[in-house]
Amino acid sequence: MKSAPDSIRSMQLLVAALICGVAAANAGAGDTLKVDLRKRVAAAAAPDKFHIVCAKQQWNPSETAIVICDMWNRHWCKGATDRVAELAPVMNQVVSLARDKGVLIVHSPSGTINHYKDHPARQAAMNAPKAANLPEGINSWCKWKDATEEKVGYPIDHSDGGCDCQPQCQQGSPWTSQIASIEIRDQDAISDSGAEVWNLLEARGIKNVILMGVHANMCVLGRPFGLRNLAKAGKNVVLMRDLTDTMYNSRQPPRVNHFTGTDLIVEHTEKYVCPSIVSTVFTGKPPFRFKEDKRPFVVFLSAENEYDAADTLPAFAHELQLRHGLRCEIVQGATDAKSKDLHYISGMEILTQADLVVVFARRRALPIDQMKYLHDYLDRGGPLIGLRTASHAFDAKGTGPKEGHEEWRKFDPEVLGGNYHNHYPAGPTLTVTPAAGATSHPILKGVELPLLSKESLYRASPLAASATLLLVGTIPDKDPEPVAWTNRYRNSRVFYTSLGYPDDFANPQFRKMLINTLFWAMDKK
Repeated sequence: MKSAPDSIRSMQLLVAALICGVAAANAGAGDTLKVDLRKRVAAAAAPDKFHIVCAKQQWNPSETAIVICDMWNRHWCKGATDRVAELAPVMNQVVSLARDKGVLIVHSPSGTINHYKDHPARQAAMNAPKAANLPEGINSWCKWKDATEEKVGYPIDHSDGGCDCQPQCQQGSPWTSQIASIEIRDQDAISDSGAEVWNLLEARGIKNVILMGVHANMCVLGRPFGLRNLAKAGKNVVLMRDLTDTMYNSRQPPRVNHFTGTDLIVEHTEKYVCPSIVSTVFTGKPPFRFKEDKRPFVVFLSAENEYDAADTLPAFAHELQLRHGLRCEIVQGATDAKSKDLHYISGMEILTQADLVVVFARRRALPIDQMKYLHDYLDRGGPLIGLRTASHAFDAKGTGPKEGHEEWRKFDPEVLGGNYHNHYPAGPTLTVTPAAGATSHPILKGVELPLLSKESLYRASPLAASATLLLVGTIPDKDPEPVAWTNRYRNSRVFYTSLGYPDDFANPQFRKMLINTLFWAMDKK
């Protein structure tokens, strides 16, 4: 049983679906594009640490372009050729939907432009009036956006050309055109010239540019029409992060899965070059995922404003990607308690693909259609981990928006198996020790106890009968309280801990416990 009776929630979802259906039926040229941008911003006190920032923007389609980078009919690397062939049909669907809305589509299969010399789309690019503000260097490859990016360098080593095949393919230039499964219409444009693309953008009053295609660590970033040049020139440029790939050999440093290599380049781009978006903005579907990407997929639902989850979770997710072979995605909500978007989290549709969801949220009442993804995930038996404020993640205390939004005030007792009722004052050191008989549990394997924490002790007893206590916390002159336990919600494995303070994440023993928990929850070694 959820916080709202099933009949009421069903009616809410039906209304939401009808509204969405009407909106979809009315969609067409000239409709505003509602875009959720994701970027990573360096902390002022620690410029090597980044937190995720998501921003909502509304774009005029007539002021927007998509540039398709180097989606050739054949690459010298067989693996790259296969992945392009897998990307192309999805990309074609996206550009078709975007074109129907009035977005300009620019096809840029570098080095093959003469193949299209008589095509109307090629003539459109050639005949665009020369812009008076042609940026310096727009016709040249851009190796780095600025000195900061150059100093950091790439997070992956692609010095061998990036072929992931065994044996590696022989390098060359076998491409002759763009892959045929991406349709080129007469109203599109074809160019691999930075100047021509810039002239097109200026002549048509285009402010927003989406780059998709291959390869993110090479051409998408560096081409004359690529992300770096357009960002430097002042365009509102973004990477469509699910419709790209890397040239990366997974046997090269940092020796991670090929698709993790792509994720690392996306992170790099969001830190040093420009924000990213996903194809959902056009399709309304979850982001594209390569069929060979079989990494266990962990989604972090981050939406709190007291314990710096926006800083700690990206660093922890990065560790999981590099050292434990997991795919991680952070769905980030507003961190400013006064934000007008406090009760909104973009990207919840990714939960349809998740193998595990980690909740670190506080007092949010989300739109019904967003909460539906969490309900559906748990209804299918998806495992869940709750951190710190997850005990009151969806209890907005009546301060959240009412119409079209949903609270789940009993998420703690129903799903987590807890009984949160405030906390003791911060100050005394919290000592965390194993509960009786808990030391043999897989979650505590290799974890050196006791743990010491600076955070306040949550009052959570008594736990639900279905919960299994793992850790207890004590402070002077107070009775012990549960600090970590497991629970079962329907068919879902659930773990919760009231730990989660930034200093906890700095503690290797806490991180070790969380890593154990991730694999326990997914029932994996």
